[in-house]
Amino acid sequence: MAEAPEEIRPPDEPFRIKVVEAIERLDRAHREEALQRAGLNLFNLSSREVYIDLLTDSGTAAMSDHQWAAMMLGDESYAGSRNFEHFESTVRELTGFPHVIPTHQGRAAEHLLLSLLARPGTIVPNNMHFDTTRAHVLRAGARPVNLAVPEAYDPDSDHPFKGNVDLARLDRLLREQGPEKVPLAMVTITNNTGGGQPVSIENLRAVSERVHAAGRPLYLDMCRWAENAYLIREREPGWSGRSIREIGRAIFDLADGATMSAKKDGLVNIGGFVATRDEALAGRLKEELIVYEGFPTYGGLARRDLEAVAVGLREGADLEFLRYRIGQVRYLADLLVREGIPIFRPVGGHGVYLDAARFLPHVPVSEYPGQSLVVELYREGGVRTVEVGSVMFGDAEPEAGGAPPLELVRLAIPRRVYTGAHLRYVADTVTAVWRRRSEIHGVRMVQVPPRLRHFTARFAPVEPPIPARAGPGRP
Repeated sequence: MAEAPEEIRPPDEPFRIKVVEAIERLDRAHREEALQRAGLNLFNLSSREVYIDLLTDSGTAAMSDHQWAAMMLGDESYAGSRNFEHFESTVRELTGFPHVIPTHQGRAAEHLLLSLLARPGTIVPNNMHFDTTRAHVLRAGARPVNLAVPEAYDPDSDHPFKGNVDLARLDRLLREQGPEKVPLAMVTITNNTGGGQPVSIENLRAVSERVHAAGRPLYLDMCRWAENAYLIREREPGWSGRSIREIGRAIFDLADGATMSAKKDGLVNIGGFVATRDEALAGRLKEELIVYEGFPTYGGLARRDLEAVAVGLREGADLEFLRYRIGQVRYLADLLVREGIPIFRPVGGHGVYLDAARFLPHVPVSEYPGQSLVVELYREGGVRTVEVGSVMFGDAEPEAGGAPPLELVRLAIPRRVYTGAHLRYVADTVTAVWRRRSEIHGVRMVQVPPRLRHFTARFAPVEPPIPARAGPGRP
């Protein structure tokens, strides 16, 4: 008699649940109606129409009792709020960056930094730009260039640091373009576009040396820095046993500053910042901030939100929380792998990425296999996910004929929100779609926004071809 497969267990929660929110599961007919109304774009759905929402891990965390209590301490003074003082001291302590400018979220921080540093005709290298970072580089008239290592484009590679920068390509870019064409270099930790993969300290140190030798500043997108530090602790020799904060400071010491959406590893629903060592740049950032966001001691946020960020940044660096957090991602991945479902390996920090190109090999890139899979996951079980491929970045790789090198669907897991039973339901939904994958057809884009098209584009199904009828004398 064959042995039963070993049970895959979810991680134990390092918290108790105090407040619950009811969610409704619409039947299939209502989900189909919602899809048509949304133009097959899940960004257009109402949250009431979604059972399990894995669209993003940004701003979707459940805040802790300490964070909610901190919000009761809001000093809503327009200038000089004591909540800003706590927020500023926390960011300085974690990062070592002396100048901290609050913003309402990460893309506002990107806007401030890139509108001042990027210029028309210049180039901004990164391991991989995510959607809003890339949009702000383009908006400034500069060109975003992705320089991730070759393994980053191989879903089956088990390279432990697929977020690393290809140093040979960075050397070539700096040599051929000249430092004057590179106003800054960026590195995203973890690499969201490429599967939530970490960057090693060894690689970041080499990037820092090269960029600084060219006289250019290095900035980090640090929104998932704690997850990156946890994976360094696991995978990089010499860092096992170090604290998350210690690893974080080793990362930040190599950079000149950072942007952050605190809606990720800050465990809040709104908030972000730019931090820098450059005092003159900090003055210019504050001038821009006043025009677009608010006074430099609140940056477009209620002061109580700054207090919640200060608490959340500390909680997000807790080792037991991170063990649970990344354990949830691995639990979902293990359930899918057991069914033979192709995913991007190794599992990163904030979600599981399905390899849509191998999931739906019969759907051509021109018919958006990632978006087709996103639609089917919602149709099957009310699970909302997001495409990271030919819709999001289809116009980002002109040298590749407009086809991005990866065609992924991201299942981003909100922090402290879903239980192991929820994730098992997600796995069952993905498995049900996998088993009928040959029946799935592509989609076409019928409304094409000029930029960041994945947020608001509309789609229609591509009808399957009608089989040719047999004529006279033909079987």
